Amino acid sequence: MTPLIRKLLGMNWLIVGLTFGLAILGIIAVYGATAFRDDDLSQGYWHKQAIWVGIGVVVFVIASVIDYRWVKWAALPMYLTSVGLVILTYTGFGVEVGGAKCWLRLPGLTFQPSQMAVVAGILTVALFLSQFRKMHPFVKLCITGAIVGGPMVLILKQPDVGMTLVWVPVIMSMLLLSGIPKRYLITLILIAACVTPWVVNLALKNYQRARIVAFIDNEIDTKGAAWAINQSLIAIGSGGLSGKGFMATGTQVEQGFIPGTTVHTDYIFTAIAEQFGFIGGSILVALFAGLVLSCLMTAHQAADDMGLLISVGIAAQLFFHVYQNVGMTISLMPITGLPLPLISYGGTFVVVVMFGLGLVNSVWVHRKALG
Repeated sequence: MTPLIRKLLGMNWLIVGLTFGLAILGIIAVYGATAFRDDDLSQGYWHKQAIWVGIGVVVFVIASVIDYRWVKWAALPMYLTSVGLVILTYTGFGVEVGGAKCWLRLPGLTFQPSQMAVVAGILTVALFLSQFRKMHPFVKLCITGAIVGGPMVLILKQPDVGMTLVWVPVIMSMLLLSGIPKRYLITLILIAACVTPWVVNLALKNYQRARIVAFIDNEIDTKGAAWAINQSLIAIGSGGLSGKGFMATGTQVEQGFIPGTTVHTDYIFTAIAEQFGFIGGSILVALFAGLVLSCLMTAHQAADDMGLLISVGIAAQLFFHVYQNVGMTISLMPITGLPLPLISYGGTFVVVVMFGLGLVNSVWVHRKALG
């Protein structure tokens, strides 16, 4: 048996099955959320999603069979490249979407580089923390802060609050498992709590502050900032236990009460819950829970610290995306525009997520091979 075949057979098939299964469900969900619309662009969304999923499958398999420890040679170049691409969004190549200039338009491709920056940041921080485990905790904390601080500030200034917040649970979980004393992390949390009001008042735009106000009281501006969340709650509530059925007519989604520009991205869970009800939404969340637990199980079995930190970082990223996206559709979190991994429409994000999960799968495949 060749080493390649041995690696393919030795994959974590739970991660493989859940990743591919969720990606297929994402294609179906995008179709169900956009097929009502008459314009040619919306009719092609699910076709494009299927193509990107196909590319993501190839990336996932390649990342799974390549030894993740070789990634350390690519971590810093990936990090510098992704930061450079984020900086490019401030130039003429940047594209403003939803009030945030966070997209980059290059010849033949439009994507959000901050999504790539998070995965590149996970790899870079994992490399640093695993190589300098015996360094003094305070020095280690400062260097980690320097690694992630630059991208976070750049992303916040776009301003993309959602992608900025993703870094917090990711880096905190990696620091916790790298041996940083809890008192340092508690201090960081307290500092963040003190700084947050200043950030909200000084760094955010008016429409972003309005979203926070609408989250606190969604009855304040029902036809403005709170419109989307109220319509989302109506749609999810109308789905009931088993939903109105796939492609059912007379729904909030079909009638356009959920913004057509975001129903297949930010509000994809709303469309799913309306069509498939509480049961369908719960099954989807359970599938994500299984995927996160599979990543954590892989972290537990990792052969070294780098494998552990990569797996935990990807698991934290996945968890926060799901929690934030689902939470904002049911008024548990403010609206930030984070997509639902593997489900929301978005080509590069699907590939980035599959690349990260492929690395976790590589940690599992190479869990017994040190050398």
